[in-house]
Amino acid sequence: MCGPMGVDLPELGAGQSNRYLSLIDAHPRFAQSVPMESLEGCAIDKLLVAVVDDDESIRDSLPDLLREFGFAAHAYSSAEEFLASSGIAQARCLVLDIAMPGMTGLGLQQELKSRGRIIPIVFITASKDEVARAQAFEEGAVEVLLKPFSDTALFEALNKALRSG
Repeated sequence: MCGPMGVDLPELGAGQSNRYLSLIDAHPRFAQSVPMESLEGCAIDKLLVAVVDDDESIRDSLPDLLREFGFAAHAYSSAEEFLASSGIAQARCLVLDIAMPGMTGLGLQQELKSRGRIIPIVFITASKDEVARAQAFEEGAVEVLLKPFSDTALFEALNKALRSG
């Protein structure tokens, strides 16, 4: 499996320990260098992070940041748009707003579970609603970040999500 920055991440079999390379260690923003032999023959675009948020400014800026981190990224304006897209089959991680018109982020989380499509989710929200936050974690969210969040906080949450997936 290919990870961000083109680093190969091993597939894990039953009973194997998680030996994913830390993305923080691999990213030039957080470390000095990545061994060049780690980058050979690996296409970065195999790891799609999907962003689902009704806020246009988030949809415009967040994919650029994700690409800067080395991910392929695609933004969707609603849960319904994401569900109708090919992103549902391709996404390896989801950055998802909790509160959206129509189907909420929590609703999308439930819908994905009902379809048997388990994608690690990093929720983002402007709301300090502890009930929604607790529900997100209870249903399997990897992280819930309060807007505005730092680049580092997002990067660490994605690292955690990819280790869980």
